[in-house]
Amino acid sequence: MWKESAIIKEQQLQEGDDQMESLLTKINLAKEDMTAVEKKIADYILSHSTLIPNMTTKELAQKTDVSEASIVRFARVVGIDSFKAFKLALVKDLAVTETTLTDFNVLQQKDTPYDSFQKVIHVNKAAIEACAEAMDKRELEHAVDLFARANRVIFYGVGGSSTAAIDAQYKFTKLGYAATTSPDFHYMLSLIPHLGKSDVFVAISTSGRTKDVLELVRFAKKKRVPVIAITNLDKSPLYREADVRLCTPNVESDFRIASIASRMTQLTIVDTLYMGLLHRKGEGLIDRYAEARDEMVKLRR
Repeated sequence: MWKESAIIKEQQLQEGDDQMESLLTKINLAKEDMTAVEKKIADYILSHSTLIPNMTTKELAQKTDVSEASIVRFARVVGIDSFKAFKLALVKDLAVTETTLTDFNVLQQKDTPYDSFQKVIHVNKAAIEACAEAMDKRELEHAVDLFARANRVIFYGVGGSSTAAIDAQYKFTKLGYAATTSPDFHYMLSLIPHLGKSDVFVAISTSGRTKDVLELVRFAKKKRVPVIAITNLDKSPLYREADVRLCTPNVESDFRIASIASRMTQLTIVDTLYMGLLHRKGEGLIDRYAEARDEMVKLRR
């Protein structure tokens, strides 16, 4: 009886995981490794997702100017055996969210505040779920190893990415690091010569092309300081320059309110690093947390 219940529970969990996975997100993440023909099909599907379930293989082939065989191969590229099964999976995907990702491209004039609230939830949820497929486990382990032996850590991000840098500084200071961030480029430049091989410079940039970020990264590398990049999957200059790449999904093409989704993916990675190092540092750190908390409780009286 117990064994049967456990099996049923496991099946339910697996079904829940399948429902959480977004087919449209999976297609978008896989685009980088697709052929030119596959990218053409992917772009059409992402832009016309609600039309696809009612189309035949021939109709989609005509719309995308490719062969019917290419449509079938595309379905297999994203892990589905046939175009018919692909359409069923897409229908399920759209039914779960009750809308498509592309419906969230623009905040419409008729939207109520609650509509906007629902859209923000959807955008953030989709962005966080996409992080799992964008992250390389080995790179994440490497990053935690570098942090574990670091003395000083510098975080730098410009514009929207500065939010993640500030959050990272706060969290890593709580972990006991000499953590620094600042929007002042010249101030940050002056700190790099004081870093050593056992320290870490973390560059945060969605595009991976921000000039100030790249200048600091190249200076840090010149001083042989390990560079960790939190950036998207595109092979950007920052991606190529970094020693360790913690990749965020490329959500900018999915949402016009992309800064919300981008920030959420960056903060998710910062939280992951924080938790990984908290676990690595162990009980000694927990005791310090408890000491600080007890002092705060006294101040509130």
